Amino acid sequence: MHIDNAVLLSDVHLGAEHPQITNRFLHCLQHDLHGSEHLFILGDLFEAWIGDDATDAIADRIKPALSALAEQGLKIWFMHGNRDFLLGERYADAAGMRLLPDPCIVTSGQHRLLLAHGDAWCTDDLPYQALRQQVRDPQWQTGFLALPIDQRLAMARQARAASSAHTSTAADEIMDVNPQAIADVFSTHAVDAIIHGHTHRPADHCHGEQRRHVLGDWYQHSSWLRLQHGRIVRHGNTV
Repeated sequence: MHIDNAVLLSDVHLGAEHPQITNRFLHCLQHDLHGSEHLFILGDLFEAWIGDDATDAIADRIKPALSALAEQGLKIWFMHGNRDFLLGERYADAAGMRLLPDPCIVTSGQHRLLLAHGDAWCTDDLPYQALRQQVRDPQWQTGFLALPIDQRLAMARQARAASSAHTSTAADEIMDVNPQAIADVFSTHAVDAIIHGHTHRPADHCHGEQRRHVLGDWYQHSSWLRLQHGRIVRHGNTV
């Protein structure tokens, strides 16, 4: 896929606990995408997702805002994160989004770019990687989605509580991407740059002649990258 003008974001974490984030995201959709041909959402658009049959008021509010942009010609791409990996074709189609594999390679200008959520590269966090392997298994997902919604909600709350406890006690370095994992990605895919989220540590890193751009979360302010003909510009503002 070749891209001339796109906005890329991740880790919005839409949820009832943070209504201000919903306002920030809707403001971005209404005011910050003018002239863009693509919108890439690289995971964790929602704080939690237990199935397309269990959407809440916020998901129902976001859906028409996205679909309206898609109807106007904006191509909206969604990649699963660690919070919304169960978002399926049903909601994606209704919101005008197209599902992307993780990772995904695109071109812009003369550059090859690899897009990813980023959690697969936090390889030092062994408990998280074990959990990730479990919940990304199609058989596990089929079984989970077959459960009653109330039971799924209870399990999701329990998982979020366990995640918060783990995050609060784990060393900072294991919560970030592993340097060797990143080096392996550059070597394997022969890309000029990587763009990812997940770590909530927005920054622009140099890896020799290659670059890695980390997207920010939306808890304090909106955060996104604009990609124009291979040039990447970081944006963000408080709303």
